[in-house]
Amino acid sequence: MHIINKMAQHQQRNIQKHIAASNSCRFFNQLTSPELLTTVDNLLPEHRERYYPPTETLSMFLAQALNADRSCQYAVNHALVQRVAHGLPALSVSTGAYCRARKRLPLDLITQLVHTTGTHLEACTPTEWRWKNKPVYLIDGTSMTMPDTPENQARYPQQGGQKQGLGFPICRLLGIVSLSSGAIMRASVGRFQGKGSDEQSLLRGLLDQFTADDVIVGDAFFGTYFLLAALQHKQVNAVFEQMGARKRVTDFRTGQRLGTKDHVITLTKPKKKPDWMTQEDYACAPETLAIRELKINGKILITTYLSTQEATRDELKMLYKKRWNIEVDFRNLKTTMGMDVLSCKTPDMIEKEIWIYFLAYNLIRLHMAQAAFASNLLPRQISFKHALQLWLACYRQNIEDDALDVIWVVMAQKKVGNRSGRIEPRAIKRRPKAYQLLMKPRAQAREEVKNGHPKKLK
Repeated sequence: MHIINKMAQHQQRNIQKHIAASNSCRFFNQLTSPELLTTVDNLLPEHRERYYPPTETLSMFLAQALNADRSCQYAVNHALVQRVAHGLPALSVSTGAYCRARKRLPLDLITQLVHTTGTHLEACTPTEWRWKNKPVYLIDGTSMTMPDTPENQARYPQQGGQKQGLGFPICRLLGIVSLSSGAIMRASVGRFQGKGSDEQSLLRGLLDQFTADDVIVGDAFFGTYFLLAALQHKQVNAVFEQMGARKRVTDFRTGQRLGTKDHVITLTKPKKKPDWMTQEDYACAPETLAIRELKINGKILITTYLSTQEATRDELKMLYKKRWNIEVDFRNLKTTMGMDVLSCKTPDMIEKEIWIYFLAYNLIRLHMAQAAFASNLLPRQISFKHALQLWLACYRQNIEDDALDVIWVVMAQKKVGNRSGRIEPRAIKRRPKAYQLLMKPRAQAREEVKNGHPKKLK
């Protein structure tokens, strides 16, 4: 037998032995069945017997979001085939009843399911998955576009630099992701531009998510005086990159020296009150703020850990390197799962669609956590795309819970490579088709080509 096959069989035997010893099904059931069922029961609206009850609609919406063909027709056709396969009478192929059922689906039901899955997954996280036995949350923002309808444009206007009718509605998303499990804990959606649409404004509405001894990690955009003051007031520790304006004036010869290019300095409250802040909150903010600055690999980091006993230089260095995981998580959501371009036609349905993606993402993370727990790995070591493919295959084949042990063994076999220090050019090699850009509203362009497209100039 080939040496690689022998190693693979040996690994599978070890994983199966670990599953038997750790009672993995109990761990998985603790994360899913009781809590999710209770949440669903409490939030289900009053409904009469329909072809698409809320639970069935939720399941179809999840499958629709994860499929390459995200049309409502595909979801209805798939449900019809499932009914026929179970000996039930076929329904109409019309999508009207399903679309109305999606509109009736409560947004609170979907958001609470996302919060429940994330919270319970974080509560069940083993100690060895954490950083210094503390919950660490990654924060960052991203954007998504959606169909160009008047309703979407009114709620999420296109970018200001685009002519009217040439752009697409766009929204901004701020996400809080667990470093250990990768689950989405909280999120906020808003306009892409305008007052109160920046990432910090979205984050301020989610600060109640954090409790004492939590650790949050973010990029340079979050390292402002009032955010750091609010976090210190809640006894939440933070590790950010230093903002660009302060990088140019950082002087490690000042302050309390802790080591080479590592010191504690005192910041003074800005004299000008931010527009978003009330006068009362500004007056209550501390007059001074102590933070720690340290330079690592060309980056200047700031943190609320003010001593080397709380966190050493190397520990902070390794922690901030893991901030990149949230960029990979957003890529998994937007590229692997297809959330980059949304498909619903109204703002209310757009918000439901976003949270449906979050729920599907967290459910996949639950399976990845179980596979990691059973194979003595970290969830971040398992390929998300591989887990998604297996999850979809299980859904289509109606795999029973008893067979999940085998699926988790297979899921743990595909590990991601070491991405440390990886950098790639922001360029694509494959050339797009040589179509002209649409420089006028589509309806106007359609009228101009009614009698045929103009011949190409020679």
